[in-house]
Amino acid sequence: MRLAFCGNDNASAYNITAGVLRNVCFVDALNLVPHVFLLFITFPILFIGWGSQSSKVQIHHNTWLHFPGHNLRWILTFTLLFVHVCEIAEGIVSDTQMKSRHLHLFLPAIIGFVAATVSIVYYHNIETSNFPKLLLALFLYWIMAFVTKTIKFVRYCQDGVSFSQLRFCITGIMVILYGLLMAVEINVIRVRRYVFFMNPQKVKPPEDLQDLGVRFLQPFVNLLSKATYWWMNTLIISAHKKPVDLKAIGKLPIAMRALTNYVCLKEAYEEQKKKVADQPNRSPSIWLAMYSAFGRPILLSSTFRYLADLLGFAGPLCISGIVQGFQNTTNGTNTTEKDPSNSYLSSEEFFRNVYVLAVLLFLALILQRTFLQASYYVTTETGINLRGALLAMIYDKILRLSTSNLSMGEMTLGQINNLVAIETNQLMWFLFLCPNLWAMPVQIIMGIILLHHLLGVSALVGAAVIVLLAPIQYFIATKLAEAQKSTLDYSTERLKKTNEILKGIKLLKLYAWEHIFCKNVEETRMKELTSLKTFALHTSLSIFMNAAIPIAAVLATFVTYAYSNDEPLQPAQAFASLSLFHILVTPLFLLSTVVRFAVKAIVSVQKLNEFLLSDEIGDDSWRGGDNSVAYESCKKHTGLHTKAINRRQPLRYQLENYEQSSRRQTRPVETDDIAIKVTNGYFSWGSGLATLSNINIRIPTGQMTMIVGQVGCGKSSLLLAILGEMQTLEGKVHWSNVNESEPSLEASRSKNRYSVAYAAQKPWLLNATVEENIIFGSPFNKQRYKAVTDACSLQPDIDLLPFGDQTEIGERGINLSGGQRQRICVARALYQNTNVVFLDDPFSALDIHLSDHLMQEGILKFLQEDKRTLVLVTHKLQYLPHADWIIAMKDGMVLREGTLKDIQNNDVELYEHWKTLMNRQDQELEKDMEADQTTLERKTLRRAMYPRESKAQLEDEDEEEEEEEDEDDNMSTVLRLRTKMPWKTCWRYLTSGGFFLLFLMIFSKLLKHSVIVAIDYWLATWTSTDNRKEFGNADVQNTGKTYHVAVFGILSGAGIVLCLITSLTVEWMGLTAAKNLHHNLLNKIILGPIRFFDMTPLGLILNRFSADTNIIDQHIPPTLESLTRSTLLCLSAIGMISYATPWFLVALMPLGIAFYFIQKYFRVASKDLQELDDSTLLPLLCHFSETAEGLTTIRAFRHESRFKQRMLELTDTNNIAYLFLSAANIWLEVRMDYLGACIVLTAAITSITEGPDSGLVGLGLLYALTITNYLNWVVRNLADLEVQMGAVKKVHSFLNMESENYDGYLDASQVPKDWPQEGEIKIENLCVRYENNLKPVLKHVKAYIKPGQKVGICGRTGSGKSSLSLAFFRMVDIFDGRIVIDGIDISKLPLHTLRSRLSIILQDPILFSGSIRFNLDPECKCTDDTLWEALEIAQLKNMVKSLPGGLDAMVTEGGENFSVGQRQLFCLARAFVRKSSILIMDEATASIDMATENILQKVVMTAFADRTVVTIAHRVHTILTADLVIVMKRGNILEYDTPENLLSQEDGIFASFVRADM
Repeated sequence: MRLAFCGNDNASAYNITAGVLRNVCFVDALNLVPHVFLLFITFPILFIGWGSQSSKVQIHHNTWLHFPGHNLRWILTFTLLFVHVCEIAEGIVSDTQMKSRHLHLFLPAIIGFVAATVSIVYYHNIETSNFPKLLLALFLYWIMAFVTKTIKFVRYCQDGVSFSQLRFCITGIMVILYGLLMAVEINVIRVRRYVFFMNPQKVKPPEDLQDLGVRFLQPFVNLLSKATYWWMNTLIISAHKKPVDLKAIGKLPIAMRALTNYVCLKEAYEEQKKKVADQPNRSPSIWLAMYSAFGRPILLSSTFRYLADLLGFAGPLCISGIVQGFQNTTNGTNTTEKDPSNSYLSSEEFFRNVYVLAVLLFLALILQRTFLQASYYVTTETGINLRGALLAMIYDKILRLSTSNLSMGEMTLGQINNLVAIETNQLMWFLFLCPNLWAMPVQIIMGIILLHHLLGVSALVGAAVIVLLAPIQYFIATKLAEAQKSTLDYSTERLKKTNEILKGIKLLKLYAWEHIFCKNVEETRMKELTSLKTFALHTSLSIFMNAAIPIAAVLATFVTYAYSNDEPLQPAQAFASLSLFHILVTPLFLLSTVVRFAVKAIVSVQKLNEFLLSDEIGDDSWRGGDNSVAYESCKKHTGLHTKAINRRQPLRYQLENYEQSSRRQTRPVETDDIAIKVTNGYFSWGSGLATLSNINIRIPTGQMTMIVGQVGCGKSSLLLAILGEMQTLEGKVHWSNVNESEPSLEASRSKNRYSVAYAAQKPWLLNATVEENIIFGSPFNKQRYKAVTDACSLQPDIDLLPFGDQTEIGERGINLSGGQRQRICVARALYQNTNVVFLDDPFSALDIHLSDHLMQEGILKFLQEDKRTLVLVTHKLQYLPHADWIIAMKDGMVLREGTLKDIQNNDVELYEHWKTLMNRQDQELEKDMEADQTTLERKTLRRAMYPRESKAQLEDEDEEEEEEEDEDDNMSTVLRLRTKMPWKTCWRYLTSGGFFLLFLMIFSKLLKHSVIVAIDYWLATWTSTDNRKEFGNADVQNTGKTYHVAVFGILSGAGIVLCLITSLTVEWMGLTAAKNLHHNLLNKIILGPIRFFDMTPLGLILNRFSADTNIIDQHIPPTLESLTRSTLLCLSAIGMISYATPWFLVALMPLGIAFYFIQKYFRVASKDLQELDDSTLLPLLCHFSETAEGLTTIRAFRHESRFKQRMLELTDTNNIAYLFLSAANIWLEVRMDYLGACIVLTAAITSITEGPDSGLVGLGLLYALTITNYLNWVVRNLADLEVQMGAVKKVHSFLNMESENYDGYLDASQVPKDWPQEGEIKIENLCVRYENNLKPVLKHVKAYIKPGQKVGICGRTGSGKSSLSLAFFRMVDIFDGRIVIDGIDISKLPLHTLRSRLSIILQDPILFSGSIRFNLDPECKCTDDTLWEALEIAQLKNMVKSLPGGLDAMVTEGGENFSVGQRQLFCLARAFVRKSSILIMDEATASIDMATENILQKVVMTAFADRTVVTIAHRVHTILTADLVIVMKRGNILEYDTPENLLSQEDGIFASFVRADM
């Protein structure tokens, strides 16, 4: 057949007698002209690509959209492309009905399609290169196209072509589109004036794009890139080469920053406040505030959602049409060929064509998914914006909370942390799910209407099943939430116990108590597992309901239909309705979740409102403008100097300009001699009762004022009252102001007070480096910094830290002791350049030398030289002579005020009282020895640090070696490791649940999916056979029907049962695995060598028990379930389609390859982004809790705005990580959805051309549609599982650790019951090291200790004294020599026996939470009398008697409710309860005061008279009364004799020690 443009079956085709424009063919040819014109002009320009060089504005993104009407142009072009596709299709379909080829029917349309595509590509390139003059080509094209199409349209009208003809409609729509595009083009000329005007308009790119740090381009890219996330490709592909870090994701765009959104929400909330101001009982509505701030994007998202949902119904309708059309063609009801003169197709005929329907289905799917993802994105972005705004609001409120609120417990830190971590997230999630609330009902109603249209009344039966079972879903969901809560309570308790074990592990091992405590944890774990079981049960029920409801609904519907209708079921009806049921189930399943979230959100909003309306600190005289300044100034800035914000300079410096008014940087010269004056002050902590009454005091400028008095007389409260933290009932606090000559109160009210350097009694540290803690936001001055650290004698402590003063301290950093923390806080107060310094009992945690040093160097020298006003609260009366002014307090009143001389003259009694106290303190001074608390603290620090450091070095070396190997093996191995799934870990996890369960799970899963496929397959054969038997007699048909319905019912029932079984086995397996892993981990850790605990930070071990265990318990099972389910669904779908049409497999190959690469790239990027999200969240939460704890300090220093700024930065960092994570998920979903749409298209086309019968065609299409839903779940679950398997991996890394060797050569039964009876110790040639790769710490030590001897061991730090004490318990590696106790070599004994027969008192007193009885005797072996006797010996009997409950009185965690001395005495009692004949005291008197030490000494001499006592001494005078003294140095014994003999050797080491002590 020859090709001819106008076809060669019609002689009149080239006839133009009736006029040129009357010829259809000529008009079509005319339509080619504009398209060809455009292609000829634009191709050279595009190929030369010269536009990029002429770029006028240099920006780093080629994403800037300059031209007006940009989005409209994209939408119009896409519509134009769609209409072109319709035109091509219409032409081809018309052409198939002609006798010969008529190219003019579709060739112009094809060229038009190409031209439209070129036009948008061309436009995009011009736009990014900013060269508008080239748009003229497009302008001419639109005019020409408009004209030619109009000619064609007019011609049709003249011919009287009616509206029902498709070609007429298409041409009409085209005319409108070309007209609109022409209008858009004219508008660009009007606005940008690039031609026909004298002065073209200059443009600047948006602020965000000038800032090279902004990498989140979603708001700035063009529509196509917005819809497909094309701009994300670079990030996701680069993740493959190097991990994504914070630098790669950049900053948030300005519109999404917390500050921007905070200002919006705050204004909306203030509006609401104004509305309810006159109604006292109504509170302002956060809901309305949120709506007015973020309502518009939510409406936009809902619109997208409605569009997507309506397009979703195209699937079932197209399936129905395709199957129907397929059936008609196979049954031979085909249309006849048309007459060429009437070559117009009607719309109805066009839409009956199966191929047209297949393409329509494809386009509808693509559009539906694009809208759906757009809706998701908009809600995600809005949710993130809302969260940022809420966090800023909460933080702003925290900074203004009244202190009494926090201390009186109305608002606990826990509540604030919950607000930040939980409530804001609840609201964010509610926003994410929000559009579902109003989209779902519409979806459900539409679905039911369509079902009714397809199946009549019987559809309502199925719908009723679904609707009735939905409430059960809701009930299960609420139960789930309850179970989760109880699980959380138990796991918190378990963590508390585990934490105690780890903190006191040394003691537990030395006393051989680890099993008792282990059992304790296991009991709690059992309770936790029980509630996990209910949790798992409800989870599996929920999964089961989700899978079983559609099966049940379909069963009910089809059975009803079979018996109520005479007509047999058509495949078209059956598969369309099946597909509708699938659509219906999702909203119903989600509805329960959404309703639950809505309820949670309502509760969260209530909590938030309570918090936002709680008491604020009083706006006192000097609390003027500071609070508002911080945010407002930022706001002004964004408007005024856009450049200023964007450059690298942090906001803080810009704030300073605004704060000059409120905070004096330069210290003015004082004129007044009184800095602060309180007149007639009554202050309360918010209870209405005055804590401080009748306060009249003056604090002289530039001098040192001391406040003294007994504990609890209101000294600290007085400082806080002056700082304005207390409620003022009456009276005034007046801060002297410099610029006024007359100190009138009113004038001073308007001024702000200075910032005050304040060191609180309870030291408060930031999670930051030591240096940052001391500098605290002031500029760094090296000399000043050095002077301060020296004055506080911090240098030795800093030298011990691994990174010096750049070491992180605080909650997440290294744990410092109380004294060290306090010294850092004092250093902070000294360093600040403020006029007034308040120190609240800075000496409380310091020993005498440090106190003296601090007093001399820091206070008398550093502060007095600067002439700073100092207020010092203290108990150390010996410093009173230094004070310039003294305020003595008693019971919340001022007892006396004046100089020491005044008091000496006026109040002799008080002065004498002080004098006696001072004498007593002096005596203590003399007793206090050189080696004191500080050395001790440093020693603990060194112990904590150095092993850790050496381990770190070892690890670094390993890493370096690995890195070197990697470099040889180039980058490929690294990439391979980053993209490889941790299959080995997965296998370990699966097998830890037991092989039987694993087998059961796999088997039941496979069976369930086979049954589900069987159900659908049966439906296909049933409907197909029914239609073939249409002409058979009624009886045959009835028996056939019964048979079909019976099999269908049986299969469905089996499917429902299997759904339940599989969901249960997965959860059951997960539980067993979790149980085994935790059990093994706990036992492994408990039996680990002590060295392991010295070297591994406690937080690291705790993390395995908290975060990682939680992931294994609750997150892996559902992920695993979801992953197996979606994978099997996809596989069964592909199998089913391939069975129906084998050709599909060929088309599947390229799609499979695409899928593989997308998931590979996504998994890597997702993992990194997930880690970034987690790691940026922690500092944010810490910052909140830190601020709440240090409120008074921050407010005293006046650093609110600096902290606010930090919070905004942390919030934005976390939000950008979360935003990118969400964007990456949507990136994946879009790609998976498009892949799914391609699968649907190939499945439809292959089955239409190749399909065996209509039932199988319907089945294939139904399955192809389900794939689109499940493909992205496969990848996302894979990525989640990969991250979660990290937890299993970490737990496993601990499981491979060496345990201590607990079995001895002797059986426990072979050891005499009362061994060691005598307490005779022989140490023979003992060599000890901590690990076999380390140097020995004891070298060939020999000693003999007679039964009942009191032995003292002394030596400098690191001489091996403590190692010797540990050797008795085999806590260290004895690699040579031996210790023989009462004739038995201890290395032959089982460890448990050995340790349970000796006693030790450690240097740090450790108590556990529980009763006093439990602390003394956890094994419950002794009678009460024994315990009371032990307490009496330790001088604790009276104190314990006075406690409620006596022996059953509770000890809080760590024994915090007793003083350090009392705790040490408890430890003594504990050692006494264990009646062993050998007691070892390891520097037991180091951390206690003299009085307690004397008690200890006495007890040891009397109660332990008949036992062997080995004392490791730290103050030598404690062992002067011993029978034998051993002096050690570097692991060797230097002197070994009685103390008297050793003292007589003048040049002996012991003698020199004693002299130094005196």
